[in-house]
Formats: sequence, C-alpha cells, structure tokens
Amino acid sequence: MDNNNEQPKGLQLSISPEVAKGQYTNLAMINHSNNEFVIDFAYMLPVTPPQIISRMILAPEHAKRLLMALSENVSRYEAEFGTIKLTQNGSSEGLTATPFGTGKA
Repeated sequence: MDNNNEQPKGLQLSISPEVAKGQYTNLAMINHSNNEFVIDFAYMLPVTPPQIISRMILAPEHAKRLLMALSENVSRYEAEFGTIKLTQNGSSEGLTATPFGTGKA
C-alpha cells in the first residue's frame, strides 16, 4: 500500500447536457414510508394542471442529509442576500405550498 500522505481525490461527477440545462420547478410534494422519501417536483401554471417533471427517491438518511445541506445553503444565501420572506400581501396568513393557490374558490 502506498503511504505517501496524498489527500483522497474528490468525487468526480459528470453531467449530460440535457440534465445540465435543468428543469424549472415551482412546486414540490413530499411523501414518505418507513423505507424512503419521495419528492415530486412539478411545474404549475394557473391555466393547466401541475405536471410532475422529476421524482427523486431517497433513503431516510439521505433525506436528512439533504435537509441539512438545504438549511446550510439557505443560511449562506440569507447572509449574503438578506432574509427570504415567506409572506403574501404582507401577511403570513393564507400561505400555500402551491404558487397559484389550490384552484378552489
């Protein structure tokens, strides 16, 4: 075994051009079982039904790591750009997970 105190190489990832373009999403729905978390990312407009564009299936441990990574990155973002506000019309009442409401009057 070569022991020359080299640092381990970082994870080398590749990405196809189609994936690199990304997909815009403005709605995420999360479900879970005892074995996995399922996150559906959707695109919703007020004139058409939401369309799921991607589904991610995560082990519970990976879901928790994702939660921690998102929390850390939101904190960094807010430190640089200011607090992300989750209010509509200056009030926290009536917030919805859907960007255009639920479609019910």
